[in-house]
Amino acid sequence: MDYMTLKEASEKWGVSVRQINYYCTANRIKGAIKVATIWLIPKEAEKPADGRRKKERNNQ
Repeated sequence: MDYMTLKEASEKWGVSVRQINYYCTANRIKGAIKVATIWLIPKEAEKPADGRRKKERNNQ
């Protein structure tokens, strides 16, 4: 399995390195592992939904 670093994931997903670190710490990225002090994220992992925003609602 190929892995990417926090920096590579932040460039791929368009979010900050710190936000990716929060995702990893909260176990929101499936397959992410921590080796010593470095998070490794599977290259095929999907970006988690931003928990700070609500899904758009239909105006009914």
